[in-house]
Amino acid sequence: MLKNHDDLVRSCVILLVACVLPTIVMATDSDLHVLGIVTAIDATHIEVKTSKGPVVSVLLSKQVKFKNKNDPKSNDPPTVDDRVIIEATKDEKTKKLSATVVHYSPVKIASPPR
Repeated sequence: MLKNHDDLVRSCVILLVACVLPTIVMATDSDLHVLGIVTAIDATHIEVKTSKGPVVSVLLSKQVKFKNKNDPKSNDPPTVDDRVIIEATKDEKTKKLSATVVHYSPVKIASPPR
């Protein structure tokens, strides 16, 4: 049990630091997410139409990992009209987004009527 006022203050400070420190660490994380539908893609960038309206361009490099929801073994890039969630970082100098991982779900191809 706490013996005096100093122990109470010390315990409160420790509890406060334990609660606030994870928030500070998470706030410094530079990962961003871009969600939407692919409108264009090539070897160097991908353009995504977000639900809020604007088209966001994200740079692609050879280190980017592509993860197909329907085929986890595939490393093929998405195609136009696929839904994507892109994990990206922002370069503070150029203010451009660079993808690290592109998660996507391919558009369902309707089978022709019989």
